Amino acid sequence: MFETLARRRPRIVDENLYRKSAVVIPLIGEKDEMKVLFEVRSDKLRTQPGEICFPGGSCEKGERPRQTALREICEELQLKKRQIQLIGPADIFISPFNMMIYPFFGLLKDYKNTYNASEVGEIFTVPLKFFCSHKPQTWEQKVRIEPAEDFPWERVPGGRNYPWRQGRYPVCFYEYEGADGCVRHIWGLTAKIMENAVSILKAEQMPSEKEL
Repeated sequence: MFETLARRRPRIVDENLYRKSAVVIPLIGEKDEMKVLFEVRSDKLRTQPGEICFPGGSCEKGERPRQTALREICEELQLKKRQIQLIGPADIFISPFNMMIYPFFGLLKDYKNTYNASEVGEIFTVPLKFFCSHKPQTWEQKVRIEPAEDFPWERVPGGRNYPWRQGRYPVCFYEYEGADGCVRHIWGLTAKIMENAVSILKAEQMPSEKEL
């Protein structure tokens, strides 16, 4: 028994309660300057219409996050697999809202600004240098436990006066004004994933298109 435990790899407790999804951080090389591509979700979508995001979506049964990332970006940007190179993973995000997100760096090749209009309202790019020179603004939100109505208070010391701990959840915002004067507010998980991506790329000394 102990030999088996010694070889065991730890897993995430209650991992089955988290909805797994994967996204791609799409990089485009233009005139030796890397840019990051973002989507604006279609107004026709039921969830988060009009919000800025990365290409991605939920993992299907039996699908690995990398497979999800490749499938979703090809569907949303109408790419052929030869047009996208998944370079490697960023860090995994676990949100307090039962979401587990696997981001991947992706390099777009011969991209013609195509996208699936049923899911994507528009696309735009931001120079990668912008994110390297601008830190996001951050607002810390409180995360509280809200017990269910049938919670067994009689089993808890102090009953309804039990001092639950509070969590903290940082919400990030980038504000970018494009050459056309349009101001984009990149926020929430998308901004947090971008912030993390920049820290990873800086550690790798900012790869050029040729290095990718």
